[in-house]
Amino acid sequence: MILALRTAVSAVAGFAMWAAFPPRNLWFLAVLGLGLLAAALGAGRPRARTGVWLGFVFGLAFFVPLLPWIGVYVGPLPWLALAVALALYTALFGLIAVITMRLPVPPVWFTLSWVLVEWLRSSFPFGGFPWGRAAFSQVDGPLLPLASVLGAPGLSAAVTLLGASIAWLAQVAIRAVRDGEHHGRRTVRVAALAVVLALVGPVAAIALTPDTVDRNVAASSVRVAAIQGNVPRLGLDFNAQRRAVLDNHVRETKALAAAVRSGVAAQPDLVAWPENASDISPLTNPDAAAEITEASVSVGAPILVGTLVMNPDGRPTNTVLVWDGRRGPVDRYDKQIIQPFGEYLPWRGFFRMFSSYADMAGNFRPGSGPSTVTVPGRSGTVEVGVSTCWEVAFDRSARKAVDDGAQILYIPTNNATFGRTEMTYQQLAMSQVRAVEHGRAAVVAATSGVSAIIDPDGMIIEQSGIFTPAVLTSRLPLHDERTWATRLGDWPLTTAIVIAAIGFLFALTRHTRFSLTRRGSRAPSPVTRSDSDTQPDSTTQPDRATQPDRATQPDRVTESDKELGGIG
Repeated sequence: MILALRTAVSAVAGFAMWAAFPPRNLWFLAVLGLGLLAAALGAGRPRARTGVWLGFVFGLAFFVPLLPWIGVYVGPLPWLALAVALALYTALFGLIAVITMRLPVPPVWFTLSWVLVEWLRSSFPFGGFPWGRAAFSQVDGPLLPLASVLGAPGLSAAVTLLGASIAWLAQVAIRAVRDGEHHGRRTVRVAALAVVLALVGPVAAIALTPDTVDRNVAASSVRVAAIQGNVPRLGLDFNAQRRAVLDNHVRETKALAAAVRSGVAAQPDLVAWPENASDISPLTNPDAAAEITEASVSVGAPILVGTLVMNPDGRPTNTVLVWDGRRGPVDRYDKQIIQPFGEYLPWRGFFRMFSSYADMAGNFRPGSGPSTVTVPGRSGTVEVGVSTCWEVAFDRSARKAVDDGAQILYIPTNNATFGRTEMTYQQLAMSQVRAVEHGRAAVVAATSGVSAIIDPDGMIIEQSGIFTPAVLTSRLPLHDERTWATRLGDWPLTTAIVIAAIGFLFALTRHTRFSLTRRGSRAPSPVTRSDSDTQPDSTTQPDRATQPDRATQPDRVTESDKELGGIG
């Protein structure tokens, strides 16, 4: 019965976690979901295998509804297989958490365990899958400013610590009611500590929230236009009409140029096209080059063009070209973190056995070099940091761009292959987190939506609909300073991982030693029996009435162990 209750709580927790993510943006449900999971894993000292099971149930309830866009055009097998694989990571989290939460101050160890496993699944295998990190559920929540200090991992940690601390406080309150005055002083101390932990994140976030008047003050600014040309049809073959996709973006750019000439729209300094805006490479196709040049001349600004470039080794790169109407291509960025099972297929022969769509995966080559492009603007050059589509999910991409001198961030993306699913909104949230994390305005240019322009504080200035042509324009501040998150880089995450690993090994060793001690205390001592021992001798038996009742004596080792765990 208890296991069934824990299982139900874990399932509800996972579903609440899913509901926190875009497009619902119910950020507080992530706090609730992680708090429920902490209660299920921490109350009553469950076994390690119970922790594995509860973590797995939470993962399924979270990832299955989060990721159906994976299989929208290729069937349910890849979607469900990925959801199960990610649930195995949360099963590992359940194991680690249930062991480490036996140490003092359980919410801290619950949080460190979460950060550790988020890092693992965001790194391994095939480069990892960062989708569904707790940080990406908080774009409408009060904790978002914390990303500017400790990055996305720190924001995930704040959400987790808040949920786990509230759960701990609730458990302490229940125990206080149950036990009365028996543990009065200790209960007060533990409750006070739980309150402090629960308030750490919110208070820090309030202190970091930028002033609404001065939040985007910068020495210079740039007017950016994001073009969403749309695609002729949905599905995996959206780019079968590559010329139509290019024509759509040229047409919308020329419409903006006409609006500028008529005084309806302001003159942009640069124009951002999305990923795959021209899958006909203008470097090798004169017609495409002529169209893009004409659009750039018409609008009076350079265009950032998402395209494919075939390299001498026969492998393409997912490329952004800076196309100036007078000089042609003046800079280039090749996508550096390419997407497994999309832009390339690891273990191709193996995965071909499971899906006929395996051979549709590309054979792209990852790029190298700086993560910025230099754009010649009307009032000077602008350093634009690029994170193409998949890359925005990874901490290192935007951070490298800012380290390379990016003054604004540009996220070209193509979500047409995922239809009318929630994928594009989930990815938009990642761009909002990156804006706050590095204190940079961000431009999201999507082929079919959702495109957006984002303030450095993560607020969306303008946003398009999905599968409709759109032109978004805004003046954005150019920033050169670096946030604490940019400066610290991976150090906070590395520190948390090391502490979590040490704590887990210590708790595991302690738990193993304690288990062996209890087994030894239960083992019967060998006794040499004689014939006279076969019948009890009433003269040698102690008077049972004079012996203390063992049922009324506390198990000192167990009580001590409970106190270390902090949860009964």
